[in-house]
Amino acid sequence: MPVVVDERCSLHDPLAEIWIGTRTPAVETSARLTSIRSALADARTVSAVAHPDDALKAVHDAALVAYLESAWQEWEAADLPQDRVVPYVFAHAALTSGRPPAVPTATWARPGYFAYDTMTLIGPGTWEAARGAVDAALTAVDLVLAGEPCAYACVRPPGHHATRSGYGGSCYLNNAAIAAHALAEAVGVVAVLDIDAHHANGTQEIFYNRKDVLVGSVHVDPGAGWFPHFVGFADETGDGANRNIPVAPGTADDSWLAAVRDLVSWAARGGARSLVVSLGLDAAEDDPESPLGVTHDGFGRAGAELAQLGVPTVFVQEGGYNLATLGALVRAVLSGFEAA
Repeated sequence: MPVVVDERCSLHDPLAEIWIGTRTPAVETSARLTSIRSALADARTVSAVAHPDDALKAVHDAALVAYLESAWQEWEAADLPQDRVVPYVFAHAALTSGRPPAVPTATWARPGYFAYDTMTLIGPGTWEAARGAVDAALTAVDLVLAGEPCAYACVRPPGHHATRSGYGGSCYLNNAAIAAHALAEAVGVVAVLDIDAHHANGTQEIFYNRKDVLVGSVHVDPGAGWFPHFVGFADETGDGANRNIPVAPGTADDSWLAAVRDLVSWAARGGARSLVVSLGLDAAEDDPESPLGVTHDGFGRAGAELAQLGVPTVFVQEGGYNLATLGALVRAVLSGFEAA
């Protein structure tokens, strides 16, 4: 399986997250890529190829793309006291009774028009890394369309929490959604199956009313107090092309794998001709960012389950934050898929 990389993905350094008003060290760091690439040192590596911005704007509003590209330069020029772009006020719907809010003129207010949390900071290199992740995901699509049965985009920052017009959850551009749109344009119905511990809220919202992109997600129940809190419930079905399987904290291999198997069967019934896997590994039993309990063996079996769909497949890296085990878990999924 080719592993697609873009060295720009290491440039993003958020330094911190602002979580419930407290500055804490960032967990989505370039060390994640180091862990993964070390575990895949014997893989066939392919360098990402540049793609036009049209691919981004097919799933994201042009205003979001333009903001992300310029946000750090504007912030730095304003000589603000914070060392990263962080919102302090948000364009909440209650402010305007549903009318479109104005885009703020103040540099320090503008982040809250596009961001939906305080955790997702922007600094020097953030745009370059996010753009490199998109190019890697699209290069993986190109490889699959050229005949490779599967390809893996080894990227950061992750993307599945980025919506059409907003960023959050440590995500800026939705790499998996951009890849899925490109595949749908080329081959028809595509499934995006997300096994990250957190709901694929951005991917869901981007494709919620499209029947040619099936979005399925198994994740810790947001009703149990987990991000993204407001969405990710089983009754969110769109026009029938969206499926959520929330699982309880503490869920381990057997129940979690049954949910993965369910999503694969659902995608097959929906006529998926290609597959994008949002490959989060934070459902692992030792991951600090979720309460799930999936083992190394469980991830290997998940790879085999995903292979049962039997269609060209692009893996796109999402979460996973235990640096000691992350690379081995990625390898387990990819190896399980290839061996099936």
